[in-house]
Amino acid sequence: MSTANTFEYPLRVTASDCTVGNHVYYSRYLDWLEAARTELFRAIGQPLARLMESGIMLPVIEAQLRYRQPARFDDRILVRLWVTEASRACIVFSAEIVNADTGALLVTATTTQVCTNHADKPQRLPPALTEALAARVRTETA
Repeated sequence: MSTANTFEYPLRVTASDCTVGNHVYYSRYLDWLEAARTELFRAIGQPLARLMESGIMLPVIEAQLRYRQPARFDDRILVRLWVTEASRACIVFSAEIVNADTGALLVTATTTQVCTNHADKPQRLPPALTEALAARVRTETA
């Protein structure tokens, strides 16, 4: 399901993503989620490079993934990402990773990022970032 507040990040499975059994290695899905989050920040006008230059870090402090079906070499993949919470210092993202051709749900995921400075001290999300993320908040489950 795609909605206006869902960010979509397309990719294609490469050989380096796969095991010898031709399914995507489990940790590669985390890389895809990171890439999708990075592109979402860019799309909302808050590129991570600029945030980091200004002293804002957003490390992932929790990740939960549920693997439903494997992706395989050369599959076209779509990472659907949305914000379920943007509080004072945390952002919670939810995601679905689907096969772009069949629509099969491959993985559901939730990640939590905390806002810190370069010394790892928690701090509030910048108001401009909170405002930009507001358009991506979706409270209903996928």
